[in-house]
Amino acid sequence: MDLYRAFLAIVLSFLILVGYQYFFAKPTPPPPVAPQSQQVTESSGKQAAVSVPTAAISTGKPHNSVTLDPNAKDITVDTPLYTAVIMEQGGGFKSFVLKDYRTKMAKDSGPMQLVPGKELADLPVLFTLDNGESATLPLFTADKSKVALPTQQETAKLVMTASLPDGIKIVRTLTFHGDSYLMDVEYKVENSTDKPLRISPALSMANEPFDHAGAASAYLFFGPAAYINGKLVETKPKKLTEGPVVLQGKVNWTGFVDNYFITAAVPTTGEVHTVTVQGSEQHVRSVISEGIQTVPAQGSQVFTYKLYFGPKKLQILEAAGSELAKAVNFGWFDILAKPMLWLLNIFHQYIGNYGVAIILVTILIKLVFWPITQKGMKSMKNMQKLQPKIAKLREKYKNDPATMNQEMMTLYKTYKVNPVGGCLPMVIQIPFFFALYQVLLAAIELRHAPFMLWINDLSAPDRLWIGIDLPYLHGIPILTLLMGASMYLQQKMTPTTADPTQARIMQFLPVIFTFMFINFASGLVLYWFINNLLSILQQQLINRQNKA
Repeated sequence: MDLYRAFLAIVLSFLILVGYQYFFAKPTPPPPVAPQSQQVTESSGKQAAVSVPTAAISTGKPHNSVTLDPNAKDITVDTPLYTAVIMEQGGGFKSFVLKDYRTKMAKDSGPMQLVPGKELADLPVLFTLDNGESATLPLFTADKSKVALPTQQETAKLVMTASLPDGIKIVRTLTFHGDSYLMDVEYKVENSTDKPLRISPALSMANEPFDHAGAASAYLFFGPAAYINGKLVETKPKKLTEGPVVLQGKVNWTGFVDNYFITAAVPTTGEVHTVTVQGSEQHVRSVISEGIQTVPAQGSQVFTYKLYFGPKKLQILEAAGSELAKAVNFGWFDILAKPMLWLLNIFHQYIGNYGVAIILVTILIKLVFWPITQKGMKSMKNMQKLQPKIAKLREKYKNDPATMNQEMMTLYKTYKVNPVGGCLPMVIQIPFFFALYQVLLAAIELRHAPFMLWINDLSAPDRLWIGIDLPYLHGIPILTLLMGASMYLQQKMTPTTADPTQARIMQFLPVIFTFMFINFASGLVLYWFINNLLSILQQQLINRQNKA
């Protein structure tokens, strides 16, 4: 048991101090593949195509400073789930507020805002015909000034039309659904001239870090992400300082994510797209390029997308489709973590309290591993009884290691003791611990979810306010201190085969863990505390059996 605890302590300490998400970092995306230049040729007898200035790949650079047209209006879209504001100039989203989520725990903190951008050219969902290089943004005219969906059963459309020079017109149709965070966007490019038109359409998504605080933010990924060629590619914002990141292939979606929210665009026209990401930690711009296209004379071309601006909640994203659920990524332990999240939601569905759900999941996991844990604890107890005999063998054969090992193996066989029997059953449980650890750290279900008494947010550190602002802590971490005390009691009850020096070192583990857990989400602390209590109960039962 002591070997297991030492091993677990080392692994946990490293993960927590260095950063869980950093340690289990995703493989670096493959070097960007430079797309081959595309050309449109016309057969003999046809008129040559007129080109809108294009670039093979967008540089991802922000638009130049754009002057707001005084005739441009804002269109408000109000649904049961969100309120959005769309600008006529450029058609970008000026605001997107989620009604069911607050920015912070305080009730007066205001609803969650997913579009903190302030500059006209830095708003998400801008469509251009020159691969995102436009220095100007077209002025759309909307068919209505407000879109309202009072109930979840309703669907509404907003049509915006922009007339460009040289006989080009863009008709933008947005479809909103009262029961979904998904929006459908269609861009119809019309060519009223008698010559084919060569264009390079692109949709840009500009984002800044979402304005909300969370205990998990320091440990989990935030930044631009895409699901492309069947893989999730997450680009750390710091990497963007080295230059643009270019991804090419089958793009299911691309957008900006953090531990709780996501804004994403899903291209639904064509099979292959190029995504160019550039910016910094404070501002990221992703451009989805459709490649060079030709609009026939007196004809039109349609480009369609889906948009998702909302919570990174697995159930909602699975219903949205387009592989958006891949944004919920629990790393190496994803295969174990998602069933645990499902269990949490099942328990919450019937109980209505995620704190109690955490306790029930912890108990269930403990019950599943109870037999092998029992076997491991008994093995350690038996090993403890053999310590005097082992000490004599070490003394007797201290100058003959080979004979000493042989005699020890004989001793183990005689008393039917496995020297690693107390460790292996515990090591098996480590992946399950990390899986639940990741779920409790990243699941939006725990965000602002109350438990009981002073614990009103399971995603925030445990603090009991006593009317005095304590330095650094601000309040007393009662649950964390109870967790440390339970760990100390468990350690005192657990049989050990360690020498006195190792035993003294192990005594510091409860103190170390207490300090490490002080700023962890209270949901994590609750899991660890309940797990300790169950281990104490199990050890107590074993000790009674041995005395009987």
